[in-house]
Amino acid sequence: MRYDLAIFDNDGVLVDSEPISNRLLAAFLTELGHPTSYEDSIRDYMGSAMHRVHDLVEERTGQRLPADFDDVFHARVFAAFERELKPVVGAMDVLEKLVADGVPYCVASSGSHERIRVGHRTTGLDRWFDDERIFSSQDVGRGKPAPDLFLYAAERMGVAPERCLVVEDSPLGVQAAVAAGMDVYGFTAMTPAGRLSGATGLFGDMGELVPLLSRARN
Repeated sequence: MRYDLAIFDNDGVLVDSEPISNRLLAAFLTELGHPTSYEDSIRDYMGSAMHRVHDLVEERTGQRLPADFDDVFHARVFAAFERELKPVVGAMDVLEKLVADGVPYCVASSGSHERIRVGHRTTGLDRWFDDERIFSSQDVGRGKPAPDLFLYAAERMGVAPERCLVVEDSPLGVQAAVAAGMDVYGFTAMTPAGRLSGATGLFGDMGELVPLLSRARN
């Protein structure tokens, strides 16, 4: 028996967007008077929904970000995506294998629906993901590390949580999958393995993922 559903995070797992978005986020926060390095952004915000950025800035400084922060940030990110964004190396090979083997899959991302679609359209991944396979933190009340998004995706796909495998590259995403009662494999291309210590297993190259996706559960 194999997993009945593979749930992919999007940023950093399917599209190589984390370097772009965290570079721009660090620059924008610094521009607004909240000095943030690229490394700070990766540590604090990678894999999270936008509300976490607002919450942490207010918690640390007592100041709220501007009302148009999300709109301005996303405009900058989408413009950069059009110029720079690529699919994660090997991601399309994994999707082709899943389709060939008849394994259901979907994406569950902290990013907005618009961000997911812009990234997929730019990289050509949109051929793999129709609307029924795309789930965003916008669809639930709480983003990662809460389990809500993964549970929602599993429910919509008609699969029990314990029959799902999540593919994640952030500590927040791994925490969310574990809280949802799902196995989770951590992608270490950008995140040190030690920060994904709660994962069921780890892999550093998409070529290593296919055997994990077809592995029988105990």
